[in-house]
Amino acid sequence: MFNGIIKYTGKIFKISKFKNEYFVSVKSNIKFSKNEIGSSICCSGACLTLESVLGKISKFYISKETINRTNFKFLKKDSIINIEKSLKFGDRISGHFVQGHVDSISVIKNINIIGKSWYIDFSLPKKYRKFIIEKGSIAINGVSLTIAKKLKKIFRIVVIPQTLKYTNLINLKKGEIVNIEYDVLSKYKKA
Repeated sequence: MFNGIIKYTGKIFKISKFKNEYFVSVKSNIKFSKNEIGSSICCSGACLTLESVLGKISKFYISKETINRTNFKFLKKDSIINIEKSLKFGDRISGHFVQGHVDSISVIKNINIIGKSWYIDFSLPKKYRKFIIEKGSIAINGVSLTIAKKLKKIFRIVVIPQTLKYTNLINLKKGEIVNIEYDVLSKYKKA
């Protein structure tokens, strides 16, 4: 479990592909100890298992399911990803509960910069429309954000300068694909 408050990004150092499996090595300033090997780490919204650590390089396994469901199929060397360690009991929850279970991908339709904030519109497939609640939470590339507006085929978020400073959202461009995790409360509200 994560809270979507990103303090670290990492740069893809190496991608190794073996048939339907990937291993990705990430260079970052986040500190992992050897005791954290096997821990769940949120990498741009997807919960991955830390396989190994060597200095600033951490290695993760990516399954075929994760490749199929996320934007990881488009990762390249030097791509920037968001990184968050899992929560510990007693940690402050500043964002919302993020499971690291990417539901879908979405395409950026438009970016408008107003003042220092970015207004970003994302595609909204009909089957996921029911999970979008204005002023509700959503995780985009693992970042906890608030839905500002819901329209028929898009939803909008507003990203503030502090979030842009610490996340890979600063690198987004129109047409780019992002990982989406809908708020767990919206997914199971009718269950």
